[in-house]
Amino acid sequence: MNASRCLATVVLAACCLGRAHADSGPEADRAAIAQVVRQFQAAIIAHDGKTLGSLFLQDHDSWLSVLDEKTWAEAKARTPKVDNLRKVHKSSWRDFAAMIQDGRKPVEERFYDVRIDTNGAVASVYFDFDFLSDGKVSNRGAESWQMVRTEDGWKINSMLFSIGR
Repeated sequence: MNASRCLATVVLAACCLGRAHADSGPEADRAAIAQVVRQFQAAIIAHDGKTLGSLFLQDHDSWLSVLDEKTWAEAKARTPKVDNLRKVHKSSWRDFAAMIQDGRKPVEERFYDVRIDTNGAVASVYFDFDFLSDGKVSNRGAESWQMVRTEDGWKINSMLFSIGR
């Protein structure tokens, strides 16, 4: 009888552990990451730099923007004698959060065809976007986030996006 109880306890524990793993599996991770995406968009609309900043890994900052070919050609034509004109620009989530917080005009970033890949520890989010300022598209392109799952949930570790018109 003792062996039967022991076996039943092991089977019950295995079922419970299997269910707990399923709840934190790939679909749950994708849903949690999608929630970060929605929070990011809502914080931009609300000019909420504090919430925006909370979505990023605080002690790391990799933020690059790259001019697409057409925008790069236009920039070079407008300012041919500028020595520090660059196709790739380094910035930070802190600068972006401050710009959003201090902005006076309505802003919004619309995402299209959002793709999320994750193994539960790291994730990649890729999408096309339009950035609107005062109701007009001021930038459009593609954006990629690298994310990590921290003790406090999913955080954006790095961001890379193209700048186009």
